[in-house]
Amino acid sequence: MTDPAFYPRFILPRLSEALEDTPVVLIHGPRQCGKTTLARTVGDAAGYAYASFDSDVLRASAQVDPAGFVADLPDKVVLDEVQRIPELFAALKAAVDRDRRPGRFILTGSANVLLVPWLADSLAGRMEILRLHPLAQEELAGRQSGFLGALFGDGFKTNQQERLGKELAERIAAGGYPAALARPSPRRRVTWYRDYIETLVQRDVRDLARISALDVLPRLLTLAARQTARLLNVADLAAPFQLSRPTIRDYVTLLARVFLLEELPPWHSNRLSRLIKTPKLHLGDTGLACALLGVDAAALWADRTLLGQLLETFVFQELRRHASWLDEQVAFHHFRDKDGVEVDIVLEGRGQRVAGIEIKAAATVTAGDFRGLRKLKESAGKRFAAGVVLYDGEVTAPFGDGLYAVPIRSLWDAA
Repeated sequence: MTDPAFYPRFILPRLSEALEDTPVVLIHGPRQCGKTTLARTVGDAAGYAYASFDSDVLRASAQVDPAGFVADLPDKVVLDEVQRIPELFAALKAAVDRDRRPGRFILTGSANVLLVPWLADSLAGRMEILRLHPLAQEELAGRQSGFLGALFGDGFKTNQQERLGKELAERIAAGGYPAALARPSPRRRVTWYRDYIETLVQRDVRDLARISALDVLPRLLTLAARQTARLLNVADLAAPFQLSRPTIRDYVTLLARVFLLEELPPWHSNRLSRLIKTPKLHLGDTGLACALLGVDAAALWADRTLLGQLLETFVFQELRRHASWLDEQVAFHHFRDKDGVEVDIVLEGRGQRVAGIEIKAAATVTAGDFRGLRKLKESAGKRFAAGVVLYDGEVTAPFGDGLYAVPIRSLWDAA
């Protein structure tokens, strides 16, 4: 296997553009997703110095005197793991206000500053935030498929591709973390994921919040893995613990801050009043989910219900990774009404155009699989761009105006 450190990161053009006109660029995403490698690759080529706040000495220095620490920095510097020194953001703001040259600071962070508004607001107008995910299947393939362009553009042309079959379960179980993918066997990857959770809880989560019972979090994360791609049910998550529902809800938010969980909000329409307003829960990476649940590719392939769940999360995370490379913002939602009609993923792009994705692990598609997409189309009206049933089959084919059956492989193999 190619060293995952050398796979292309398709967000690189956005990072390069941001450094040309913005004083501070923050690359945030889960620990070990490749942020440091990306920042140092760009920084080393452009003469940036480097400092990591995983160093106890540097962290203590910055905490004692944030303003003095920033004042003594070189003209261009990469500051790694800045979430460990939240006091630094005010000092960076003051430094940028004195000197607004673009590209001065590249920051990386393993906590979502957008969930701590005062951190992001402190550098409003001075900082661009880029989200880096674990490796996408497109990056592993080394080419872009153009899936989102077709979804919001001219649609999908009739085409035939090879069915994935058991390879699909293998991709889901492998996940996208570079260090895990570098391991020589699935068993060694699982060991990496388990160690990863332990390290993250003991280090990053402890930095973010004072939690006396840190052992609750890995167990909660395992329960969340069982609930992935389902409506968030805090009561079910709280049931095994001697903790209140509000406390468990706070813990879910905390796990989202370190990118281990993600909540997918419901899509709203003025035309429909009977929509479910509960978010869906997704694990941040399916390799991590499989490790938590103790299933390998063979067990996943044999359990069709779990395969369907994790496939939905796999596709959601793949599309989130695709969207992170686009200049235009794409918002993600799910659609479900009180009659049980649903669409797994709803995307809103430029001009509030709406597209829907329904996901099936089966090798065939029928007209009935488009029920939810037709309701979404009716509700979105002229804003509707396309509806796709992604399935583990071979043929891309139209199923009516703006509706298509498309093989899952099309997410990383250009048709």
